[in-house]
Amino acid sequence: MQRQRVIGGLILLVAILIAAMLILLRSEPEEKPPEELIPLVEAKVLEIRSGNLMVQGAGTVRAREELTLAAEVAGKLVYVNPDLREGQRVAQGSTLFRIDTSDYRNAVQTAQADVASQNVALMQAQEEVTLAKAELDRFQQRGVSGGNAYASIDSSDYAAQILPPDVLAKKAELDGPQSRQKIATNGLATRQPQLQSARAGLRRAQANLANAQTALQRTVVRAPFSGIVRAEQIALGSYVQPGQSLGSIVGTADYEAVIPLSERDAALIPQMFRAGAGARIEASVYSDYGGVRYRWSAYVDRVNGLLNPQTRTIDVYLRIPNPIRGGAPAAVAENDGKSTTASGTPPLFVGSFVAAEITGRALDSYAVLPLAALRAGNKIWLVQDGKLHIVTVDIYQRSDTTALISTRGLGAKPTVVTGNLKIATEGLRVRIAETRPAAKAPATGPSTAKSDAKAKPVK
Repeated sequence: MQRQRVIGGLILLVAILIAAMLILLRSEPEEKPPEELIPLVEAKVLEIRSGNLMVQGAGTVRAREELTLAAEVAGKLVYVNPDLREGQRVAQGSTLFRIDTSDYRNAVQTAQADVASQNVALMQAQEEVTLAKAELDRFQQRGVSGGNAYASIDSSDYAAQILPPDVLAKKAELDGPQSRQKIATNGLATRQPQLQSARAGLRRAQANLANAQTALQRTVVRAPFSGIVRAEQIALGSYVQPGQSLGSIVGTADYEAVIPLSERDAALIPQMFRAGAGARIEASVYSDYGGVRYRWSAYVDRVNGLLNPQTRTIDVYLRIPNPIRGGAPAAVAENDGKSTTASGTPPLFVGSFVAAEITGRALDSYAVLPLAALRAGNKIWLVQDGKLHIVTVDIYQRSDTTALISTRGLGAKPTVVTGNLKIATEGLRVRIAETRPAAKAPATGPSTAKSDAKAKPVK
């Protein structure tokens, strides 16, 4: 028992000695400065561009020319164009419908007969004027030859029809010698009023003939331009009245799109209010069909000089030539990997909602800023030499995803913070997170490889 206590004491003593030696021989820990906490941020290098700004907007396509079909004369419809149906196309100059011409041909023949009759009356009046002038000349010669001019007048002379015979006799008694005689004449003696009446009658007959011929021509109605029938209310054999609406046609030579712009966007388009007066401003309109975006060329036709009272915007009218020809697939990201529809390129439809791009002013440089990097008060956070700098920028234009800003104060290769920070102060040290490459899905077989090949964008 005593022996065990001695052995235990020795073991305890050795343990204490070993512990003391370890404490005495231990090394001092290496001192390290406290680690500084630098926030990690997401950042992106801005794209710098130069050239013309493209002012973007959206609007609705409408017809530039639309005609309401109506009859100008009354009658029964004897012909209706088979293409005069809703949705069909009609060519310029094609006959749309015809009205029965029987009554109008008879009216033309009657008017022609009246003109012939008035021609005869005019010829007769002209001959009577010639005879009256000859008789008046003989009457003047009798007065000059030394006799009394009134003494030889009888009831068959035109002078007797102007002055009664008893008045002529008194004039013969009262008149003195030849030198004192004054022989008065007027228009009735030469039958000029009758000639003028005949000429007026001929003009009236000719006008009636022209009206009859015009009415006959109006029995045939032709398309003034190529277009699409929007509506029709017409049937063969029906009776129509002048002014009766029979349908409408939309002209397909040109469409127009009404694009409302804010005053800030409108100010980016130089010479906008001179559009149509020598300044041609190019534009483009885009419309989606079958999941593919198509583009049509356009230009600014005119600008409304009055603000829209509801939206307080300026309405810009884009003219779109040849909208039925079909649009070209637009070179945009939405079309990557998509082919045109089986029916081919579509036409532009009236009433469709389109996006528009109008050529704005030219700039030496501007930056494309992701909208997520834009802060309150038009400020952005730039990363320069690992430090944060807060810069206020001028915004030229903004959309749902990006904003076009000035490059003043951005530097040569601006890097902007796109993520959020709890506290952002000038000069704050930050770290930029590295962008990880997207992981590629492993191919599992021939079917997967085939689908991947289809998903590659067409270059």
